[in-house]
Amino acid sequence: MSLSKDTSNDKSGPTEAKPANNSTATTARQWELLNLLERGSWRGTHHLHEQLRLANFDVSLRTVQRDLNALSKRFPIEKNNANPQGWRWKEDAPVQSLPHMNLSQAVAFNMVEANLAQLLPPAILDELFPWFDLARRQLKDSKITHNWLDRVRIEPATQPLIAPEICRESKDSIYQAIFYERQISAHYTRRDKDTAGEYHLNPIAIVQRGVVIYLLATKVDDPDEVIRTFALHRFTEVKVEDTQAVIPANFDLTTYLDSGGMGFAHYLFRELPNHGKNTQIKLVFNGKAGTSLTESRLSEDQRVVDDEQSNTQTITATVNLTSQLVWWLRGFGKRLIAIEPEILAQAVYQDEAAQ
Repeated sequence: MSLSKDTSNDKSGPTEAKPANNSTATTARQWELLNLLERGSWRGTHHLHEQLRLANFDVSLRTVQRDLNALSKRFPIEKNNANPQGWRWKEDAPVQSLPHMNLSQAVAFNMVEANLAQLLPPAILDELFPWFDLARRQLKDSKITHNWLDRVRIEPATQPLIAPEICRESKDSIYQAIFYERQISAHYTRRDKDTAGEYHLNPIAIVQRGVVIYLLATKVDDPDEVIRTFALHRFTEVKVEDTQAVIPANFDLTTYLDSGGMGFAHYLFRELPNHGKNTQIKLVFNGKAGTSLTESRLSEDQRVVDDEQSNTQTITATVNLTSQLVWWLRGFGKRLIAIEPEILAQAVYQDEAAQ
């Protein structure tokens, strides 16, 4: 889409040749002008004129006004009826029309790239790469956040581990198969095997647990449609088939995980109704050992009672009984002096005694 042609400062006669770089200078100025506009906030013409001059564009206020009126015929920008007049991007302006990104958007894209890129399908990543690049340049060029990347981190709550290396071609094929709901033929090496076996799978979902990414899938020849987990880094070859993948009826990823999928269920909880989902627990801590839970709660209905006489802190909450909960409670050691229900206490203390 071409920008408008500038004639406001053209004082040459009808037979005079215009400077060869006039069109380029006009395009650069108008592109900078579009960069100065924002969505949702009005920018006055005097302010825009001053910003252009600071950017070394020596033009008159009248030229700026003419530029804006001309650009409004080709781009989704609008003016108000204020005095002085203000301009902005329209609220419904498609994102591809916006030639810039504000700092908060740049921060968001940067964090998505740093923490979620490996979970996004390659087709989506390819579309987002220009935005990631724009975000990096926006943060780099900003005087306020030029070193943002050196000042923000997301640290895991558990022991940091290096993610296993995943075959890029296999990963791309698996994500493509899930995206388009297609079956796959693959070579996969199980943990207890030294050589890869051939698998024909119905891909269902992707789950990241720690640094490992897993594929949830059923075997095509399994009439019971048992959902199995496959670590992505153990795939060596993956071919996307033309056959539509068969997803188990009424499958819901959240329900699957809450019910103990991915090995989250503890063996003691398997016989409980709904595998121990939505169970009220009671934890008694020595002193103020549970204070951190007053800031990061276990559940919406959590209650905390401090007993100064016995020097204890009692916390009740409704949670899902899982292996993760058992491991987490074990981390409190002797600071956690009582646990209810009994089956949860048994899971925590019995496992500790077995070690």
